[in-house]
Amino acid sequence: MGGHAAQRDPDDLAGSARAALVREIAASGAFDDDPVWREAFEAVPRHLFVPYYYVGTVGGYERRWGESPDPRAGEAWLRGAYEDVPLAIRMRDGELLSSSSQPSLMAVMLVGLGVRDGDRVLEIGTGSGYNAALLAHRLGDDGLVTTVDLDPEITESARRHLDAAGYHPVVVTGDGAHGVPARAPYDRIIVTCTLPSVPGAWLAQCRPGARVLAPFATGLIALTVHGPGHAEGRFLHTPAYFVPLRGAHRSRAAPAYGTGLADVPRRARDSDRFRFLLALTAGSIGAGEAYEVWRREGRPERERYGLTVGEDRCWAWLDDPGGPHRWVLPS
Repeated sequence: MGGHAAQRDPDDLAGSARAALVREIAASGAFDDDPVWREAFEAVPRHLFVPYYYVGTVGGYERRWGESPDPRAGEAWLRGAYEDVPLAIRMRDGELLSSSSQPSLMAVMLVGLGVRDGDRVLEIGTGSGYNAALLAHRLGDDGLVTTVDLDPEITESARRHLDAAGYHPVVVTGDGAHGVPARAPYDRIIVTCTLPSVPGAWLAQCRPGARVLAPFATGLIALTVHGPGHAEGRFLHTPAYFVPLRGAHRSRAAPAYGTGLADVPRRARDSDRFRFLLALTAGSIGAGEAYEVWRREGRPERERYGLTVGEDRCWAWLDDPGGPHRWVLPS
């Protein structure tokens, strides 16, 4: 008996796929410290923010499109939109410019941001608009959420996605490294691109006691702002790999560790914890010296490290900002 299997109703498929994703995130423990975020992930439809995306293949990238005339391709797009993976949403000459972050990592960051009712939040790096929608769902559409991106094509498409989903945060086109002073002061800043340094403009636009959560050196730093030129905090336990910040504070080239790395045991070179220390110190110490610290201090995990940001310099530290292991970072 011939024929094709009946295609599932897209709304039903989206609902069941979203519910499965939320269960997967919840099982990871990401919502434990603030269960309110679970309701936001249950409510906000991620597929509306990724009408197309790119999937890596052996030869490069394959584009998945929600409006494909092939029902099977459309179903693959919809299922993929609710996988717990980052989705590449904008490419240029083979370079990834923007992505929709892995949902479980987004949950970790949103919980780590410590948002409270009434907080004014600035997001650096609009991307698809999905993260801004989650924030707007949590805080409401009363002008509390502002999101900024350098690329007008990104902000325009994000506005369309947000409108389709029924959320209306303030979307600004501009260099995120400068913040959005017209919307300040902020209680929280969340960053969705890797930083080479912490722009002073952000701290100046924050209220005292505000929190800045950002990817830095393959980790997530949670800084408390103590004044216009001073912030300090520790890293979360979670690894994080994001597209670099573009604009005035675009990322430096990766530091060269030289021949010293050849003298480091292979086990350490393959360790994510050791590679984090190398990325954090940004070449300010040699690989051999970094290995001796790492070995002597018991192979520290990310949360033992922190950053102190001053008016004229920034330094990383292990365990204690005033302790023996401090490294001034390149400005």
